[in-house]
Amino acid sequence: MKVLHIVPSISLVYGGPSQMVRGLSAALSRQGVEVEILTTDANGDVGQAPLDVPINQPVAEDGYTVRYFRCAPFRRYKFSWDLLQWLYHHAHQYDLAHVHALFSPVSSAAATILRWQGCPYILRPLGTLDPQDLQKKRWLKALYGYGIERPNLAGAAAVHFTSTTEAKTSHRYGVKTQDWVIPLGVTLPDLPERGRARSHWHIAPDLPLLVYMSRLDRKKGIELLVTALARLQAEGVPFHFVLAGSNSQDPGYEQELRQRIAAAGILPQTTIAGFVQGIEKTALLQDADLFVLPSYYENFGIAVAEAMAVGTSVVVSNGVDLWPAVERAEAGWVTRPEVEALTDSLRTALSDRTEQARRGRNALQLVQQDYSWDAIATQMIAAYRTIIPTSS
Repeated sequence: MKVLHIVPSISLVYGGPSQMVRGLSAALSRQGVEVEILTTDANGDVGQAPLDVPINQPVAEDGYTVRYFRCAPFRRYKFSWDLLQWLYHHAHQYDLAHVHALFSPVSSAAATILRWQGCPYILRPLGTLDPQDLQKKRWLKALYGYGIERPNLAGAAAVHFTSTTEAKTSHRYGVKTQDWVIPLGVTLPDLPERGRARSHWHIAPDLPLLVYMSRLDRKKGIELLVTALARLQAEGVPFHFVLAGSNSQDPGYEQELRQRIAAAGILPQTTIAGFVQGIEKTALLQDADLFVLPSYYENFGIAVAEAMAVGTSVVVSNGVDLWPAVERAEAGWVTRPEVEALTDSLRTALSDRTEQARRGRNALQLVQQDYSWDAIATQMIAAYRTIIPTSS
């Protein structure tokens, strides 16, 4: 089986939704699938330097290959005319293509080319079909959706959703689609010595540590969290809060959050860490007593799964589509994306270290059983085989 993944970028700055393509590709290759990723050299804002990678050459990675193309024109939108030209001439060499991200010009154009070429393709929306997300730039997205994405949805062999909630709520522009619900996976990391992050950020070893680590986005409910923490501080509840993340598309939001944190009076108890990656990311998640993500809506919640993968219990809103699994496994606390409910949940979670540890163990077990990449790859291969000849 020969599979092509197409994604606007796999730079670390774009976070988990893009990075999952690497994890899936490696797991597919371990099970005998030949995988190539088509992507661009996009690496954040227009002013940022592009990725330092070979252009239009196969780059060997963890059992699969990546072929990068220069962003040009429309660098801001991660567009690549050269990628599309390459796809036009080579699509016939693959059994199927898996296209990641709707409402991204290069992905939309790629799906159109695949449809013209008769190559079976799967679309993964990354939450872009969520009705709340579609309210942003509503009229522009309506024109784009009906004019470009509707034919792509109609021509897709399947649409890959990562949760039942995402599949139920996603808008289809009147098109009937074949839906796959296959979650994202996480890689179980090698753990550093415990206490590394606390030492690095100068956080006392006995002080309850709460971590938010995700893209800094207005849909994530960070303002709710800041207000809830201010209330807990007023009650005399001890904690240290680490806000980790960035948003290259809205760089002013980080400064806005800093001002909110200062105005709430919790700046002395807060570390604004910026974008954290690699071993430092793992260390911070591991040292956390609680990982918190109170999003208004979230089509999966890969950051939550990454926190659970190191044995950290979580506090998530019921806007995060992973919440039913968290609740069933007692891997953390589920709340509503409201200040009162979030404050109550955090107060309860912070009051019992023994219960935090128990739910952290449950969290790790949940990831090991249901969200390992090898388990996800097995599901994906079975789904792929329903749309290509069994001899492939």
